Amino acid sequence: MPTALDRGLEVLEHLAAHPEGLPITLIADALSIPLSTCHRVLAELTAKGWVKQLRAQGDYVMTIHSAALGLRFLSAVGLVDLAQPYIDHLADKAGELVRFSIVDGDRLTWVAKADGSRKSYRYDPDMGLDAQLSCTSSGHAWLQTLSDEQALALVSRQGFGTPKAFGPRAPTTIKALLGFLHAARVRGYAMIDEVFAPGMAAVAAPVRRREQPAVGVISVAGPRQRLTAARINALVPALLETASKLATESTASGLFSRTPLGKG
Repeated sequence: MPTALDRGLEVLEHLAAHPEGLPITLIADALSIPLSTCHRVLAELTAKGWVKQLRAQGDYVMTIHSAALGLRFLSAVGLVDLAQPYIDHLADKAGELVRFSIVDGDRLTWVAKADGSRKSYRYDPDMGLDAQLSCTSSGHAWLQTLSDEQALALVSRQGFGTPKAFGPRAPTTIKALLGFLHAARVRGYAMIDEVFAPGMAAVAAPVRRREQPAVGVISVAGPRQRLTAARINALVPALLETASKLATESTASGLFSRTPLGKG
């Protein structure tokens, strides 16, 4: 039976995906929580400063408390400080958006970025979001380091999402997803074209030491007119070198001493 803590975390995660706010009825319906229970959970979260109501009897939204807590943690462990110089260097070389994500349990979360684009167009997802494992280059790069069973279990928990929300080539079946992952394992890195978003391409490599579990992913993304297959192939050596350096630095620093999935 879900505890009060379970309910509170469910509500926070749901509100995080709806920054514009939601009425209590929609929150309760989406999470299959009785209205009275949902009201009690929201009241407690509001009292603690995690949630606020836009107006009397109005929608509920998250406060910045969660974001601030996460930023304080990243600052304390020095994670972004460790990765940022490498990210900046790769972004300058690629001339595109470079992102670094970390593995945390069954999630892959973007925590740092650098935009080396010299064009007016920017492809710039917000930091702190979890990567959609089924259709991002970052997700594929992590999943390629796992067995098919582990990868499918993670995607099953997160879901494939709504096809229209992604690119026209996004996998929507297990067979299609495994095709991407098997190709990524052969190459040693993941590559997508109009999979996560229309008109966008990306390439990503896992950050890992030898055959150890991946601790993160480094990726490059941009408009497919610029980030062509030929351009991606030219950037792969620099991408893999950056991933290797990050793996070495993270191991030496002890920041990633935990096994991400609790497995070898």
